[in-house]
Amino acid sequence: MEPTCMWMLVAGILAVVHCQPLPDCKGNNKTEIYLQDETHSETSLLCHKISTGNTIFALRLYKELTSAAPRDNIFFSPVSISMALAMLSLGTQATVQTQILEALGFNLTETPESEIYKSFQHLIHKLNLSSKKHELKIGSFMTLDKQLKPLHEWHSIKELYEAKTLSINFTNFFSTRRQINKYIENQTYGKIREFLQDFNQDTVMVLVNSIFFKAKWMHPFKHYWIKKPQSSSVGEKIIRPSMMHQKAQHRFLYDKELACIVLQMEYIEDVLILLILPDEGKTRQVEDSLKPETLKKWNKLLLPSLLNLHLPKFSISGAYSLEKILPKMGFSSIFTPEVNLSNITEQPHMAISKLLHQVTVDMNEKGTKAAATSTFLSQPETLSQASPLTVHFDRPFLLLIWEVSAQSLLFLGKIITPTAS
Repeated sequence: MEPTCMWMLVAGILAVVHCQPLPDCKGNNKTEIYLQDETHSETSLLCHKISTGNTIFALRLYKELTSAAPRDNIFFSPVSISMALAMLSLGTQATVQTQILEALGFNLTETPESEIYKSFQHLIHKLNLSSKKHELKIGSFMTLDKQLKPLHEWHSIKELYEAKTLSINFTNFFSTRRQINKYIENQTYGKIREFLQDFNQDTVMVLVNSIFFKAKWMHPFKHYWIKKPQSSSVGEKIIRPSMMHQKAQHRFLYDKELACIVLQMEYIEDVLILLILPDEGKTRQVEDSLKPETLKKWNKLLLPSLLNLHLPKFSISGAYSLEKILPKMGFSSIFTPEVNLSNITEQPHMAISKLLHQVTVDMNEKGTKAAATSTFLSQPETLSQASPLTVHFDRPFLLLIWEVSAQSLLFLGKIITPTAS
């Protein structure tokens, strides 16, 4: 039997949520979350067609990750992983291509494959548009062993995903690994170094997708220190000595049905963060209810509110190997010989060995350098008064970072221990 050549998929190398405040900026409370089937004033863009599918995939993956490690921090870039898997699908045969796209949350009866790929192309272009007020950069990089002949879809991936391609002599795998790690380090501005370790002489192809985000708070925080850390309901000390405080107006609600506070805060220019603070013992209930409809419900009922806000500073990093989780989500063939990458190269017996995802994120007082019926939601009466409502994020909370103009969920996670690695 001929040996199997290894193909490595490296997705979602995320860096930074760190920035400088802009004291002259004033919030306009017009930044909101929208999904593709909602009516709003903005002109619908091609990339909006995949917004709901990408969000469905993100929330499903979040539930799998938190189920596998319920006491750990969770933080990842769903859009980066979706892009990497969509790129991979281009190189597969029809059956596996359909499996991947459907597992990503797309209805191929409503949205054909070609439209999905063009929507991803537009999403990358949209997210990579330069901005003076925040940094957001998506990058893709593919390497192929010089001994292999690239076919048509190799060039299609390069065109559709603005990917850099390179043929390298993989027999010198130490040099190849060094070049790939250098690319990742440059793309993440040095935040992720020596990422690719599990790389050997059997590997003949590597695909990398990276994302870098750096944004400024619309309303900067002040920091302070507390003397005694508090314990969360899962036994983790989640409040460290360093906290952030501000008195400002944000969109806010308390969801009685799900027993959680929902707070939307803005970065400068088209990026927002949604913070979800479940009541004690209600985190699992909130997580089980996370779906696009829940986000739509919250978006419609969030109201501008004056808050006295206390939020922990945090710095976390983590790495995920997704080859055991993705098959549970419908990606049953991509880590087997059935994946058949013959659209990329004529090399037989190619298999994907790993899908790796690494994240590094910092959030501090300067910034981040990484709906149903209204009867179930209430706005506390004090919000209509002059005195602000005090909100303490002193227990595990969820967060979503959203790019509004592209309707794209960039990052998703849960913070249990703000300083964990």
